[in-house]
Amino acid sequence: MAMPMIDLTRGALTDAFARPIEYLRVSVTDKCNLRCVYCMPEGGLPWLQRDEILSYEEIAHIVEAAAALGVRAIRLTGGEPLLRRNLHRLVEMIARIPGIDDIALSTNGLLLEEQIDALASAGLRRVNISLDTLRADRFASIARRPGLDRVLRAVDAAIAYGLVPVKINCVVMRGRNDDEVAAFAEYSRRLPIAVRFIETMPVLEYAEAQREEYVSAEELLERLRAIGDLQPVDGPRGNGPARYFAFPGAAGTIGVITPLSHDYCDRCNRIRLTADGRLRLCLFGDHHVDLRGPVRAGATTGEIGEILQRSMLIKPERHHLRLGEPASQMRALSEIGG
Repeated sequence: MAMPMIDLTRGALTDAFARPIEYLRVSVTDKCNLRCVYCMPEGGLPWLQRDEILSYEEIAHIVEAAAALGVRAIRLTGGEPLLRRNLHRLVEMIARIPGIDDIALSTNGLLLEEQIDALASAGLRRVNISLDTLRADRFASIARRPGLDRVLRAVDAAIAYGLVPVKINCVVMRGRNDDEVAAFAEYSRRLPIAVRFIETMPVLEYAEAQREEYVSAEELLERLRAIGDLQPVDGPRGNGPARYFAFPGAAGTIGVITPLSHDYCDRCNRIRLTADGRLRLCLFGDHHVDLRGPVRAGATTGEIGEILQRSMLIKPERHHLRLGEPASQMRALSEIGG
C-alpha cells in the first residue's frame, strides 16, 4: 500500500512542560501467551473483542499523523505482539512512513525465532526481550508456562540478524530471582546484549507480594560492584529510561530501570497507543484520548494530528507511583523499558 507524502514542516509534538514527544509505543494486542506473576492473573484477563482492536491500516494512519508532528521512533508491544498475525505487514507499513527512522519490538521471545526473518526483512531495527531467569524451573514458575529454551534461542537469533544490542528486560524479585544477578551480569559479558534490571512495583492484586519482593536499583548496583569494576557507560541506542553500566571488556552492558526509587518523568518523550485505540499520555495514569472513534469516522491525517496536539494539554508532568500503592495497570512492568 503506497503511503501519501506527509508535510514534515508542521509544528512538533510538545507537551505543556516543553518535553518533545518523539516516541510512540503501539500495543497491537492485549493477549499474551504467558502469565507472569507480576503481570496478570493465572487465568488471564477479559480480552478485547476483535472489532475493538485497531487494524494495521488504522494504526498506520495514526502513525502517519504522529510522524508529521515529529515522532520518530515506534515500538510495537502487547500483550505479546507476536500473537498478532502477520505482524511483519505492520512493520512494512510503518517503515514506509516518512519520518519514522526506528522500529522496535518488545516481546517475551517465545515466537520470535520463527518470525524474525520476516520482521527483520520488513524493517524491524531493534528488539527487547523479557527474561526474568536463566533457569528453566524458575521460568515456568514465574511465567506460569514453560519456554526458556525458546527465549534463549530468540536472543541468539536477534543477535544473528543484527538487531543489536538486544535488550533483555529482567524484573528483579527478592526470593524469586534476585540471586541470579551475577548470572545475568556474566550473560552481558559474553554477548552483545543490554541486560536491564527493572525494579518490581506493586500492581493491583499482586501488590502485597511485590512490597516484600522489592529490590532497589541501588542495592542491585551494590551487588554488581561486588562482582567487578562496574563503570557508567553511554546506553545503547533507544528511547528508554535506563542508566547503563558495563564491566571492562564486556561485550554488552547492564542497565537499571527505576520506576520507584528514581523519577525520570522530567525526560519523558513517549506516548502510548493501546490496542483498542486509546492514546495514553502516562503509563501509570488514567489520562487518555480516544483515537479509534475519529479514525473510524474518517478523520484525515491532519485532523488526527490536531487531536494529538490537543492531547498534549493533559499529559501530566509526572507519575505518582509509590511503593505500597498499586499502579492502575496490571501489565505496567512489561511496558516500562524502551
